[in-house]
This record gives sequence, C-alpha cells and structure tokens, in this order.
Amino acid sequence: MRFPPRIARLGALGALTAALLAGGPALATATAAPQAPAAATAVAPAAVGDICHSDLPTEAHDTLDLIEQGGPYPYPQDGTVFENREGILPDQDTGYYHEYTVETPGSDDRGARRIVTGDEEEEDYYTSDHYESFDLVDHSC
Repeated sequence: MRFPPRIARLGALGALTAALLAGGPALATATAAPQAPAAATAVAPAAVGDICHSDLPTEAHDTLDLIEQGGPYPYPQDGTVFENREGILPDQDTGYYHEYTVETPGSDDRGARRIVTGDEEEEDYYTSDHYESFDLVDHSC
C-alpha cells in the first residue's frame, strides 16, 4: 500500500514556521492575527488521514465493490478523472486519480461523499465533505 508523502508536507510546514519566526518578535506581534489564517491554509494539504476499511459507511463499501467489478455506476460522473485541484492528495499527473460517488442517504443529489482512486493497487481515498479532506483507506483492517 502506498502512503501519501507526509514528510514532504511537514518539511514545507517547517519552512513556513521558520520564515514566520525569522520575522522577529516585533513582526510576529504586529501581524499575529493576519498570520493565523495563512498558517491554516498552509496546513490544509495535511488533511489526508487514514480510515480502516471496516469503518467506512456501508455505501462506501458498495462503491468500492462497484469499482472492483468495473461498474455499472449510478452516475455518469463516476469513473471520471479527478484533477486534485485542491492539492490535498499527493501530486500526480492528470489522469492518475478517478472519482466515484458514495451514495448519501436522504440526499436529493450526489451528496458530498466520494471515493477517489489512484493507479496503485488499493490506493483508495474517502471523503465525506466533498474534497475538503481525505482519508486513505487501510484495506488491512
């Protein structure tokens, strides 16, 4: 199983922290409030977590089964290229990731839940908040 390169992201965060600290105490005090949102934005790519396969909702299991079978899928958007515009998933060439709908009970549309697959075997990411965050599915638990 391939895991996202968290160390690279921490390196960038470390560089950001060092740059903020290099401004000195006077600069940090004068701009403390405006820097908080910038730091939150810089941390956003670290939103990839982990989730056990057994902890996924039933509908996500249904979607993974459909992916394994090659369809048919309930929505025409299923199986289309996911472009990773949010930049949360590891950088890859266009066409590496594909997205699939995870049914949301009670929703009148596709809802916010998705499975995004990578080209590696069992490289599946789950999002319940329409690409705001992702969890890498651990298929061993």
